[in-house]
Formats: sequence, structure tokens, C-alpha cells
Amino acid sequence: MNFERARYNMVEQQVRPWDVLDFDVLDLLMEVRREEYVPPAMKSLALSEAEIQLGHGATMFTPVLEGKVLQALQVRRGEQVLEIGTGSGYFTALLAARAEWVRSIEIEPELVRFASDNLKRNGVENVVVEDGDGSLGWPSRAPYDLIVVSGGLPVLPHSMLEQLKVGGRLFAFVGEAPLMRARLVTCTAEGEFRTEDLFETLVPQLRNAPQRDQFEF
Repeated sequence: MNFERARYNMVEQQVRPWDVLDFDVLDLLMEVRREEYVPPAMKSLALSEAEIQLGHGATMFTPVLEGKVLQALQVRRGEQVLEIGTGSGYFTALLAARAEWVRSIEIEPELVRFASDNLKRNGVENVVVEDGDGSLGWPSRAPYDLIVVSGGLPVLPHSMLEQLKVGGRLFAFVGEAPLMRARLVTCTAEGEFRTEDLFETLVPQLRNAPQRDQFEF
């Protein structure tokens, strides 16, 4: 299989038509080899629109979703990033290519090993993958410039927002099936936040995600 040709088609035929037009994002998707981060049996599908199952209820974002999220994040050089939900380590590698460092929290031990091996094999050195529950963030290393939650949250816990630096951003998928909102929250001042809902989608819910109060009106 010609992975370079398939990667070009992924960017030009899948990602760009969905209004992902940031050249830095498109270049990054060309640089980081997605096929190196999927389970071996799925390698031939790594650059397709197919949903890549990782086991334990985890899936990889589709290439289109990866591009849209990266475009929204605008990761900057020197930023310190928290990622909740490492998965295969591919999106972690995309973040690490622009950030100073990424601390990624994964609740499933098998995926911690899988992602860590993938990152090490591909020479990504500015990432620490930790085995743990990040459903409320990771306060021991806060504050962060950027927090990325790679699973759905019925509600966005305020404790996560408190882990942002002033000027920092948090990206999460907020809501429940059949529809979630891709939400970007910016800390504009101490204790003050600006919220933007960017697009609608559906992703697997984060394990142990805080739930809405069943009596909430």
C-alpha cells in the first residue's frame, strides 16, 4: 500500500472539504504518520474514513474530526498541554508536534502501554503518558495552557476549568447521545471564562465522566 499517496488523499479528499483550511494543521496531518498508531490489523484502514476500534470501548477520532479539533485548538509553541484519553497516542503526537510538552492521562492500562510504545517508536519525546482517571482533570500538574478531552462529557466539570492558566483553552465534547457539542472554553481572567460551541458531533463517552443530576431541570 502506498501510504504517502493515501495520506495525501486523506488530507485533500476527507479533511480539507470539511472546512479545515489551516495550512499548519494540514501540514501536520501530512507529517505525523497515522498508520504507525493503529492496531496492526487495522493498518490498511488507517488513512480511510473508517472508525478505528482500539478495544475497551475506545476509538480513534476520524481524520476529519482530528483536523477540525486541531484547527480549533491552535496549539502554540511552548504550550503545556493536558490530554484526557490517550487512546492510540496519535492525537497525542499531533499535539506534541507543536506544544512544549503533553501530559496524557489514560484510564485503560493496555492502552497506556500501546500508546507509550507507539510514541516511543516514532521518536516523540515530549510526552508523558500516565495511567489514571482524568475525568475531573489532573490537578497535580496544573495549571495548563491547553486541556483536551478526547471523550464525551454529559457536563463539563468546573474543576477542569480551574486547571487552566489565564489565557488557556479547554476543548471538550459536551452533551449526550444523539448529539454532543464541540466546545472551546477560554479562561479570560481569574475565574472568568468565554464559551464557544463550534460544531456538533458524537463521540464515545469518557469513562467515569461526571453525569447530569437526574433531578436537574
